[in-house]
Amino acid sequence: MSSQIIDETIQGQATLMDAPLENSGKRLYLESYGCAMNFADSEVVASILQGAGYSTTINEAEADVIMINTCSIRDRAEQSVRTRLRAFKTRKKSQPDLIIGVLGCMAERLKKEFLEEEKLVDLVAGPDSYRDLPNLIEQVEGGQKAVNVLLSRDETYADISPVRLAKDGVSAFVSITRGCDNMCSFCVVPFTRGRERSRNPLSIVAESRELFENGYREVTLLGQNVNSYRWNISKKGEIQDESIPTTNFGKLLEMVAKISPDLRIRYSTSHPKDMTDDVLHTMAKYKNICDYIHLPVQSGNSEILKKMNRGYSREWYLDRINAIQTILPGATISTDIITGFCGETEEQHQETLSLIENVKFSFAFMYFYSERPKTLAERKYQDDVSLEIKKRRLAEVIKLQHKHQLEYNTKAIGRVYEVLIERVSKKSDEMFSGRNTYNSTIVFPREGYNIGEYVNVLVEECTTLTLKGRIVKA
Repeated sequence: MSSQIIDETIQGQATLMDAPLENSGKRLYLESYGCAMNFADSEVVASILQGAGYSTTINEAEADVIMINTCSIRDRAEQSVRTRLRAFKTRKKSQPDLIIGVLGCMAERLKKEFLEEEKLVDLVAGPDSYRDLPNLIEQVEGGQKAVNVLLSRDETYADISPVRLAKDGVSAFVSITRGCDNMCSFCVVPFTRGRERSRNPLSIVAESRELFENGYREVTLLGQNVNSYRWNISKKGEIQDESIPTTNFGKLLEMVAKISPDLRIRYSTSHPKDMTDDVLHTMAKYKNICDYIHLPVQSGNSEILKKMNRGYSREWYLDRINAIQTILPGATISTDIITGFCGETEEQHQETLSLIENVKFSFAFMYFYSERPKTLAERKYQDDVSLEIKKRRLAEVIKLQHKHQLEYNTKAIGRVYEVLIERVSKKSDEMFSGRNTYNSTIVFPREGYNIGEYVNVLVEECTTLTLKGRIVKA
């Protein structure tokens, strides 16, 4: 998956479609950091523990069990988690029966530190061991520390109906793959989430259909690399079992799109080396598949891309951009960019800037390189670009990208977009917020409409990040 980080938390709150079963009276508080996959995993955890008698709560003070779902992709995310765990450890002095657990990528990587050295937690569970959580909690209640970080080659949680923790009841994540086989030299994901495996397409369609029938109007199909999704197809393209239907990502997109024209489809994240034309043609065929693609480039220089083990060159990436613009004219493209990777020269940095200028992304997640333990880059390359230069290059990338974003948003003024109302605006209870097919966030007065409805919005002004407008009749 891309290195994009969601810098907010989602606390556990079951929706009406996932009302708690008769429970033991015990409360679970979930806090998630990192990529969308972590947020989706937290919903699986909530479902598993609901089956064990726990109900979710958004109030950490009333929780019997606190679970932190963690991210290792950047040092900043890890430090945020450590700060929270220390606060919970302090609270445990007055609530000794409180169980604190760490889930996800940091759990696998830092289990010894958390359990033995810093003694911040009682329980550690990796991404493939969530079914074991009721047993692990039982071990803790019996006075033991509990850990399970075993990785699996077949676990997809396909049979588990997630408890939807987001409050809007409009948009939901649906995981289609787990793990990653790409082995990018800067990334820890293959070591913390294991090898890539795809989920049964019929279970994906069934989950998406259930969401639609329960009032949801948008699903985002998730994977570390959604384009490499395959069911009953080997990596060489060979059919593995003639009696089972074969499905690639393009076919899966079509299957989900056919559920209803009123169900919007998004997906994340694409890998440039696996982005094929058949996916783009499927997107062009169905209006309810959003005209937006997140296509992480990371660097605009082929030599740096090779050191990153990305599997494509600058020329390959620009060819994929050309294919998107030809087959899906008007579609927006966002990206991820890392500045100051090992050995990056000023000339190579300038190539990244020139690629940004060439493509003009609608949005970008931008970071300077942060060396992660156990990665190929840590073992093979020297992190020899100074922090000062990394930050300066990042500032140049941000300045250019924000210029393009403002130019793009300014062109939207005067246009009317179909918008799915997703939530009340964070800044005003009198305003709604939603997105159009191009993933642009638009804020507008409520005017008697409801969350979950589609409305036409005339854009009247903009900022670098947001469009503002008003609802108009079709």
